[in-house]
Amino acid sequence: MSSMDNNVDNIDEKENKENVEGTTKDSSDNDEYEKVCAICRRTESRAGKMIAMPGNMNVCPDCMQKSFDAINSSNINYDDMFKNMGGDLGSFMFGDLGNMNNEIPKKQKLKKKKSDEPKKPLIDMKDMPAPHQIKAMLDEYVVGQEYAKKALSVAVYNHYKRIAAGTTGEVEIEKSNVLMIGPTGSGKTYLVQMLAKILKVPLAITDATSLTEAGYIGDDVESVVSKLLAAADNDVDKAEQGIIFIDEIDKIAKKKETRSRDVSGESVQQGLLKLLEGSEIEVPVGATSKNAMVPLATVNTKNILFICGGAFPELDNIIKERLNEQSTIGFIGELKDKYDDDPNIFRHVQSEDLRNFGMIPEFLGRLPIVLSLEGLTKEMLVKIMKEPKNAILKQYVKLLAMDEVELRFAPEALEMIAEKAMERKTGARALRSILEEYMLDIMYEIPKDSNIGSVTITKEYIDKTGAPLIGLRGYDVPQLNG
Repeated sequence: MSSMDNNVDNIDEKENKENVEGTTKDSSDNDEYEKVCAICRRTESRAGKMIAMPGNMNVCPDCMQKSFDAINSSNINYDDMFKNMGGDLGSFMFGDLGNMNNEIPKKQKLKKKKSDEPKKPLIDMKDMPAPHQIKAMLDEYVVGQEYAKKALSVAVYNHYKRIAAGTTGEVEIEKSNVLMIGPTGSGKTYLVQMLAKILKVPLAITDATSLTEAGYIGDDVESVVSKLLAAADNDVDKAEQGIIFIDEIDKIAKKKETRSRDVSGESVQQGLLKLLEGSEIEVPVGATSKNAMVPLATVNTKNILFICGGAFPELDNIIKERLNEQSTIGFIGELKDKYDDDPNIFRHVQSEDLRNFGMIPEFLGRLPIVLSLEGLTKEMLVKIMKEPKNAILKQYVKLLAMDEVELRFAPEALEMIAEKAMERKTGARALRSILEEYMLDIMYEIPKDSNIGSVTITKEYIDKTGAPLIGLRGYDVPQLNG
């Protein structure tokens, strides 16, 4: 009998220990995030200390007081109602909210700010690569664009030195945002993606085409910051030192000769001014628009690096018009068509040209670094296909290697693919669509025959006057140069 009692006592002690450990574990998990009111969706740092309710629900003091006021202002007798509900006041006041999911979805949780600890820079300057090291790492992924890679490396390096310096000292370093101008498919977005990958910082990429003035259908300008907050796992401290890339920035140019309100053009530029300059704004957590069902976080954009990019169609004509105004006649005169065939016309861009395009001076003043990307030539397109770490040809080679088939490309075939890509005038984006077209039949037919050991893409196959060279296992095809 005594041994049975001891066993029962041991079981009780074990259960109590598990319950304590489980409670400690749950509380430590929840300590990382702030509590959110189930009624108004405000966080604890904004609404005050939360009141715990049944069903793991939290209510702020304001919403609790409003609920009591609503009860006191009515003439209904609640005594019997409370008895029928077993005295569960939370279930009475808030209905089925107590039966909600036990926790708020993680994407709508907000990490607590540790106000007692000094904010640490996201990147330690001891581990921060120098500009030449950043450019060397970009060279592994991006072909050409030497000036853009050099200027972008210096801009990012100086930006994070500015964060590390803080506000100490007499001289305070101002933020330098970046504007990237280049034809479509020249690598603007890809450069920023690789840059964030190298530095291991939060990155948000958004389109300016969906932005509208507050109060109209579309995304508010604050939505670009909410995407960065989501990329930083809702950690405000990390988000405040991240990078935001706004693509298609040329689509918010001021409309010419418009008689209606320009809600997606000049108004968006005006709304972005405070973000680019640096200010504290309230952004929704886990959503792109503010409403009563999502919590709000306060993010300071002072240390966020904004990189804007756009193709700016027809800007080349504005640049040529300005340059041709200096043309003269005579033996030393310049021809009117001197710049017509210049593939790198954007390198002559000035603020005056961008203002004529439709960008307001206040907006351009907050983007002091202007980078121009080169137009891609046939030689650059060939290098893009085969030289970078994740080149598209290497991807196809790896795919066929999984079927134990060796894939080769003749140099003449690559040149013809590059020529076809230039005809489409969509830059490097055209390479994948062209290769997908020609590789479709090969990727479909190769797995049928296990005797195939190698496939060589020839010029005749690209020109649709012949077929690729097929090599059987054990019979090697002669090596091709290049």
